[in-house]
Formats: sequence, C-alpha cells, structure tokens
Amino acid sequence: MNNLKQEGAGFKDYIQLVKPSLSIMVVFSSVISYLLVPGVLIDWWRIVLLFAGGMLVTGSANTINMVVERDTDALMKRTAKRPIASGRITPEQGWGFAVLTGALGVFILGYYFNWTAAALAAFSLFLYAFVYTPLKKVNSIAVLVGAVPGALPCLIGWVAGFVPGQDIDWVGGAVMFGIQFLWQFPHFWAIAWVAHKDYSEAGFKLLPSDKGPTKFTALQTLVYSLLLVPITVAPFFTGISSTAGVKGIIALALIIIANLFMIMRCVTLYSKMDVKSARNVMFGSYMYLPVVLLALLLAKV
Repeated sequence: MNNLKQEGAGFKDYIQLVKPSLSIMVVFSSVISYLLVPGVLIDWWRIVLLFAGGMLVTGSANTINMVVERDTDALMKRTAKRPIASGRITPEQGWGFAVLTGALGVFILGYYFNWTAAALAAFSLFLYAFVYTPLKKVNSIAVLVGAVPGALPCLIGWVAGFVPGQDIDWVGGAVMFGIQFLWQFPHFWAIAWVAHKDYSEAGFKLLPSDKGPTKFTALQTLVYSLLLVPITVAPFFTGISSTAGVKGIIALALIIIANLFMIMRCVTLYSKMDVKSARNVMFGSYMYLPVVLLALLLAKV
C-alpha cells in the first residue's frame, strides 16, 4: 500500500512539472489559431494531436524552467513546494522528463502536421528555457524576450493548419502571433506587480522600472492594452474573420467590449496603484484572451 501511495504521489509530481493550468491556456490559443486557418475544419483527432504535441512541448519548457530555477523557487513561498525545489524530483529526473516530453511533442507536430510547425515549437522551447529563464535575473528585458516564446503557440497552431508543400499565409500567422505577444505585457506585469516582493527577494527583474511597481509600470500596462485594440481587429482585414452577418457583428462587438474591459482595468491600476487593481488586471487578462480568440473563431471566414 505504501508503494502505491508513493507511486501516486510521484505521478502527481510529474504532472505538476507540466504546469497543467498554464499549459492548457497556452495550447488553447494554439488550437484556436489552427482552427482559424481558412479551409481547416473541425477534426477532433487532429485537434487532440495538436493539443497533445503542444502540451508536451510546453510541459518540457516548464520542466526545464523548474530545474534551472530550483534554488530560487525554494526561496519563494508560492513556489517552494514545486516538485524539484522541494526535492521530490531530482534535477536529473527533471532533465530526463523534459527531453522525453520535448522530443515527443516536436515529433507529433512534425509528423502529423508539418516540420515548420515542429521547428517553431523547438525554437520556442529553446528560447523560453535557455534564454528567457536565465535572463530574468539579469534585466527586465527578459519580459520582452519571454513574450516571443509566449506568443509562438499562436503561430505554431496557425502554421500547423497548412499541409506540407502548401504556401503558408505568414501575414495571418503574424497577426495571431501579435495578439498574444502584446497581450502578455499587461498580463505578466500585473502578475509581477502582485508577486513583486517574492520576485525581488529571489533576484528576479521583471517590472519595467527598477523601483518596482510605479506609475511607469502602470502606464506601460495601459499602453499595451491600447495597442491590443488594432491588432485584435486586424483579423477582420486580413481574411481571417469577417464582420458579415450576425456572427460577424457579435464577434466584433465582443472584441470591442473585451478591449474596453481590459483598458478600464489598466486605467484603474494607473489611478489607484494598488495590488488589488493589479490582481484585477491579471484575472481580467485571463478572461480577455479566450473571449477574443473565440470571437474571431465565431466570425471565421
């Protein structure tokens, strides 16, 4: 009985390495981007394969992050119980798990979709794990660097929608990449604001100001929330979605409302400069992205 309990705990620890809640959100954006490609129909088998490949690659990146940051994680209350930081999984086991999941995820994307999508996934994994992760303790530019692999799932999903040999519409892919790229700044800075004490004590430099949560930081979240307005309506001008019909009108209305919602939360943060307002931006951003992506899918051409 004891052995069974230990095996169960071990399995749960490996699941924690993947960071399921975060990974599911990332892969969700990839799947929606895939479905937005003109001519792509809902095929549940291919959706499952794309989801699985994305989860494996994302899980690999998250595992490497936990291996590299195990000592730092041990210093912060919210991360001290992570499997590697707490010693329940060794760094060597973490590396083995990361290599296995990363390789399998890239293979699934390449074999079942196309090798361009697989190459983008491998690049995203490398950039997140080996550039962004160590850079977080060096300079706040890490957030800009990290936003690239953070947005690549949209491009990966979009590219996966094209069969091998078919010309890829890179303009459409760039638009989808741009939406998630810009979204990450108010989203992540809000998280960094809420967890500033933990992050600063661990040596992370993640806010745009060296002085911590300031008016400049709040202004930056507002600026990027404003930049989201043109990029989220761009799909209606690039042949991805259409305003024609009732669905198109509803979709455009949802996107406008979502943008106003996000902007107002950032305005409140700038006005009040408190953790509660930053937390509202953070949770608001979690709602914002799925609404925008699903609205675009509703109005797909």
